[in-house]
Amino acid sequence: MKTPLLTLALLGLLLAGTAWAEERFPPPEFESDYTMPETTTPPPRSLPWEWIDVGVLVLALSVATWLVLRKRSRTAVAWLGVGCLVYFGFYREGCVCPVGATQNVTLALFDPTYVLPIGVLLFFVLPLAFALFAGRSFCSGVCPLGAIQDVVLLRPVGLPHWLEHGLRLLAYVYLGLAVYFAATGAAFVICRYDPFVGFFRLSAGIDMLLLGGALLLIGVFVGRPYCRFLCPYGVLLNLASRLSRWRVTITPSACVQCRLCEKSCPLGAIELPSERRDAPARRTAGRRLLVLFALLPVVVLASAFLVSRAGRPLSRVHPTVDLALRVAAESSLPDREASDETVAFRRSGESTEELSERARDRQAAFVTGGWWLGGWIGLVVVVMLIGSSTLPVRKDYEADRGRCLSCARCFEYCPTEHERRKGVT
Repeated sequence: MKTPLLTLALLGLLLAGTAWAEERFPPPEFESDYTMPETTTPPPRSLPWEWIDVGVLVLALSVATWLVLRKRSRTAVAWLGVGCLVYFGFYREGCVCPVGATQNVTLALFDPTYVLPIGVLLFFVLPLAFALFAGRSFCSGVCPLGAIQDVVLLRPVGLPHWLEHGLRLLAYVYLGLAVYFAATGAAFVICRYDPFVGFFRLSAGIDMLLLGGALLLIGVFVGRPYCRFLCPYGVLLNLASRLSRWRVTITPSACVQCRLCEKSCPLGAIELPSERRDAPARRTAGRRLLVLFALLPVVVLASAFLVSRAGRPLSRVHPTVDLALRVAAESSLPDREASDETVAFRRSGESTEELSERARDRQAAFVTGGWWLGGWIGLVVVVMLIGSSTLPVRKDYEADRGRCLSCARCFEYCPTEHERRKGVT
């Protein structure tokens, strides 16, 4: 009994002390024409509204999964995308977003002082959890970045296989860079260079508006260019959906080889039937695979070494390293005009030696992270080459488990699907 009573007493003293402090030290009243500047990101949501956002996400993911796997309706998926574009895009102004949440999760893993909000964690985990069971439901009609590109896709054209295969590498590199800069505490590059958030918030720099406008213009002809070739979160969804228990099938039953779906997918996610190759082709492919597996550690180590060499120059984007360089430059050039940052540092009481020590620690982290980033890039390059060198055997037209965005367009071209709908009605 003593412990609860003691706790209540301490809590009462704490509350009383807080009230006394409020009375003794009331907030000052300033009489000036100063106007607080507008923030560049939306203010944080209160906890009830944060849970409402999570609830809307779960509901949208559930509806998307049902529409794609059971209802098999492209029209319904498209309308769901419009609704999520309005809510998560223009109403919530693109924040919080599972794509950008990748950086928050990374920072929480590498910085024990960073507190990861539960809502951000759930936004990161939930689409991946759905992908493990039912494919990329998030991409189908929930992601506002994908929905805004779907709206402008009017004259889709296919890309050459070699070009599409090469462009996919960009997303893996982008993911590596995003994790690299977030883990070192330098920047959230995904959020900083989000091409569509300027449209959602109706405010952005001219450079980002031009980038977003260019991607939307390309998206008139090339289906979802950001989703397919740049989205770092799409890499994680790709990997998770390859393990999914259920997946999108073009036809609800046996494929009749009508070839109507062959060019229906504007996202390049339909794999064509392929027969078993002859013996010489298999031997050539086997030798190529042996060479690539032998080169794998060499390429990974070489890439890791090269990127690590760029660690010190890249560390200049970190505020601590940048400040240390500015202070050193002003010390060596007394006539140089001091910046606001260096003036604030000199007034802080921290010594130049302490700042330099912190900067060296950050530079070392960038070099270490460069080894991992370079190794990741080298690994992805070789694995993609290995994937393109395999000779799979497919009897039917199939949606690629990882690259299919569950947009449901291919259903409309399948005669077996139309027969199923007649039977249902």
